[in-house]
Amino acid sequence: MLTCTYIVERIDGDYAMLKREDETEEKVEPKMVARALLPPEIREGTRLLYEYLQYTIVE
Repeated sequence: MLTCTYIVERIDGDYAMLKREDETEEKVEPKMVARALLPPEIREGTRLLYEYLQYTIVE
């Protein structure tokens, strides 16, 4: 099962652009995810853990 961490790069309406923390290349496009799939408390800069097809906030 895929487990990784993301940072909310920006919020654009009903979508959030997520950047994987372990991606070092600048050419990698951010992942667009519907905000309905994310915790409602997210803000730009929030760290998220993706595990078992769910996103949770990492303190």
